Amino acid sequence: MVLGPAGLMLFLGAWGIRRQDAVWRDEAVTYDMAHRGLPDLGATLLHVDCVHGLYYALMHCWFAVYDVTLGDALGAVIGLRLPSVVAMTAATAGVALLGQRLVGRRAGLCAGLTFALIPVVQQYAQEGRSYAAVCALVVWASYLLVLAVSRPCRARWLGYTGLMLCACLLHEFAALALPAHGAAVVLARLPRRDRRSWTCAAGAVLVLLAPVAVFSTRQSAQISWLMWPDPVQLLTFALLAALGALCARVPVRSRGPIGLRALGLPLLLLPTALLLLLSNVEPAYVDRYVLYYVVGFALLAGAALARLLRPAGAAGGTRGRRLRWPAAVALALAALLPVDVHLRSPDSRDDDVTAIAQAVRRMSEPGDGLLFTPSRRRIWRATRPHDFRGLRDLALERSPVASHSLYGTEVSGDEIRDRMLTSRRIVVAGDPAGQPLDTSDQELAKRATLRSAFAVCRSAAVPGARITLYARVSHPGGGDHC
Repeated sequence: MVLGPAGLMLFLGAWGIRRQDAVWRDEAVTYDMAHRGLPDLGATLLHVDCVHGLYYALMHCWFAVYDVTLGDALGAVIGLRLPSVVAMTAATAGVALLGQRLVGRRAGLCAGLTFALIPVVQQYAQEGRSYAAVCALVVWASYLLVLAVSRPCRARWLGYTGLMLCACLLHEFAALALPAHGAAVVLARLPRRDRRSWTCAAGAVLVLLAPVAVFSTRQSAQISWLMWPDPVQLLTFALLAALGALCARVPVRSRGPIGLRALGLPLLLLPTALLLLLSNVEPAYVDRYVLYYVVGFALLAGAALARLLRPAGAAGGTRGRRLRWPAAVALALAALLPVDVHLRSPDSRDDDVTAIAQAVRRMSEPGDGLLFTPSRRRIWRATRPHDFRGLRDLALERSPVASHSLYGTEVSGDEIRDRMLTSRRIVVAGDPAGQPLDTSDQELAKRATLRSAFAVCRSAAVPGARITLYARVSHPGGGDHC
């Protein structure tokens, strides 16, 4: 029962995993941080990105093994994403077991297949970030919660506590799964002993997470780019929430103290709702932060499908059911094929670091100046530094590693201007048109100097960026330097 959904997820995760070697900027951050020495990584986390510290440390250990064993054969991109494929496969297996435990074998199979087929699940199964691992840990913590209240055991409660703590340390917003679990405990009307055990477990997780959470508030400027939630992400959640609520109306018989609806509905609705409420105070909503909400949908939809697809009668019923399953899965795959194909194309992510680096290499010559606008786009060079070899980063003061930061530090605006005026050609790797402009002294100096002393030679749009070559207009024969 578990092998079918897990095998499907493994296939979908492996299908097109390279994505033409396109890497988007968050994955570039993972690659950069995972390849820093542990002392440099620790020093960087004191200044930025501490919420992902455990994930970066684990990826550092993974690459230490992968690079010397499989790296040459499979490539860096597969190494970056393979842990997420494995994690989402484990999550799918956990969803199938959870559905079986809550309702029955057929419901578990349907839940696992539904989970694997959800496009957002496939998307994050192929990203070198922590969200697939967080989802897997929340799934298995939910499974241990159901086991612990069915057959109370200290080891199960300790396992639940440990898994939830690991999920929260990988990403703090995994803590929003705790209210969903708490709601399941309350709705199930469990004995006082079980309610007390869950309260102790959740309290332990929050107490142990608190130092990291408090420290991370000092780095909240990292998500200052967030504005109002993305309409597409909100629409996806609204659609799944509505479908999940409809599926919850299908009558099913739960098998344990915690019922399907008691766990599925809170897990589907509460994490996202709480994150949206938090976003009214300070923008913080991105769907991947609470990716595990789709587990609730998969459980509810799986139980409803199992009920609707069960054989009508005993005679010939088993044969009919066996014929329905391959047809149902094939129909779902066919319906989702356009979305699945798009998710495996370079255009499916915000930007393409590989395409950006290659465009810079094609447009530049050794000795040219280089500018990133804004400076945080310097992460674009993290995975392919060889494409920038021979170029002078005119604004850079200290490298990302030396400054214990993600993007390095830059000199003052006046010094950037002086450096730019010594260059006859400058390649600018910047945001595409329509993006908000940074108003720092350095960015103002870059734009003003380019306008006053340089002319555009040529420009190229690549996914998520625009690469432009400038030449000095005041330099003798400046136009010829294009």
